[in-house]
Amino acid sequence: MHCVFVFDTYNRQTINRYMELFMTLDVVGIGNAIVDVLARTEDAFLAEHNLTKGSMALTSAEDAEKLYAAMGPAVEVSGGSAANTIAGVAALGGTAGFMGKVADDQLGEVFSHDIRSLGVEYTTTPTSDGTPTARSFILVTPDAERTMNTFLGACVELGPDDVNEEMIKNAKVLYLEGYLWDPEEAKKAFLKAMDIANNSDTKVALTLSDSFCVDRFKHEFIELVENQVDILFANEAEITELYGEKNFDKAAQMAAEHLHLVILTRSEKGAVIISDGNRIDIPAFDTSVEDTTGAGDLYAAGFLYGFTQGYSHEDCGKIAALCASEIISHVGARPETDLNALVKEKLGL
Repeated sequence: MHCVFVFDTYNRQTINRYMELFMTLDVVGIGNAIVDVLARTEDAFLAEHNLTKGSMALTSAEDAEKLYAAMGPAVEVSGGSAANTIAGVAALGGTAGFMGKVADDQLGEVFSHDIRSLGVEYTTTPTSDGTPTARSFILVTPDAERTMNTFLGACVELGPDDVNEEMIKNAKVLYLEGYLWDPEEAKKAFLKAMDIANNSDTKVALTLSDSFCVDRFKHEFIELVENQVDILFANEAEITELYGEKNFDKAAQMAAEHLHLVILTRSEKGAVIISDGNRIDIPAFDTSVEDTTGAGDLYAAGFLYGFTQGYSHEDCGKIAALCASEIISHVGARPETDLNALVKEKLGL
């Protein structure tokens, strides 16, 4: 006797959805789901509006509207630090998931469409209480430095109930952004996600996000780094701020004493990778710099992609440096080049 099973379209879609949810993912990120509003400006504009160059500051809805009105022509693109990293992993050919809160509004639809179109698993339920989707006003000065003023909006409503436990358990790496430590409910989601990862085979990776963020939560971040994190990403300013140590090499060594893997970016000076006491210096790729927005995010994407594919730490660093060079060659924090093809062409990997 032959049994024939016939599934209608709905059932096939449901089955495919569950297969996606329960397959092994390379990287799952949790972060702020933000739409970036990018505009070029001059240093005088920053001074006029009392903005600290190179920093990220949180702003109210009212102040956000005032700043937007004063800005020049702008471009809107999906962003958010961890979301950019996850988008980069997917662009490289990795499997990825993301958790972050948007509103049931136009910008929320834009963000959701953009990240899903890359093949990223994104299932977070949008909020419908009237709080708008978050947006970050990114001002790029002639030296390509970016200054960010962020209205978190619906981001702050990300909470423990939004954490997809199965997605984390089935991931090789859980990637978290330090910006999540600001909103109280998001912090609870952050801790819940780390507990799930630490009780499974999922590695926990943390990016410190911003030196001003580190300054606000220094002692809490140190505790996280020393007790719950496997992989740390930071730039030079963030790692020296974390340990209150002006000397980069000393701060790097202090971090390495508590972590299996530390990745520290230094802009044009390249990056330093320290694993179990072994240090690797990775040079930066020579490229024209248009906008540094997303450089660290895509560096993390390249490294985590290589890490989850089993590449050596040195090759991971090379992939990361190449991805960062691509992102700073144009305005915006999402790749405009086929990263997978670029890695094969430039690195032969």
